[in-house]
Amino acid sequence: MPAALHNGHVKVSFRSCALLAAALAFFAAGCKSGPPPSKPLSQLTPTEQSGRAVFQTHCAACHYPTSTEPLHGPGLQALFKRPYLPSGAPANDDRVSSVILHGRNMMPPMGNQLDDQQMQDLLAYLHTL
Repeated sequence: MPAALHNGHVKVSFRSCALLAAALAFFAAGCKSGPPPSKPLSQLTPTEQSGRAVFQTHCAACHYPTSTEPLHGPGLQALFKRPYLPSGAPANDDRVSSVILHGRNMMPPMGNQLDDQQMQDLLAYLHTL
């Protein structure tokens, strides 16, 4: 039933209000921004491609690269595009390198598995996520 004027006030049915509320919720959800998209794989530099290979070998079993959802560890999409890591530490090369090399909580240390070049390539790739 459409809105009606009753004693100088607009009278709206419950159904109309519910539909309006649902529409507003739908549009508000669509406006909510998620993390920025990752760099397309076709645009990765050779260094970033090498870092992606390191990621696939050493990290992909526990971390999603293009999602913020956890696998066994946190999803890494937009890792460096946020001010803080999931742990609350600053999202910068020094902190991320330290976590990768020395481990943290359930994450094992990778310092004995990665050489300096692999580490630099991996960081370059992580910056693309």
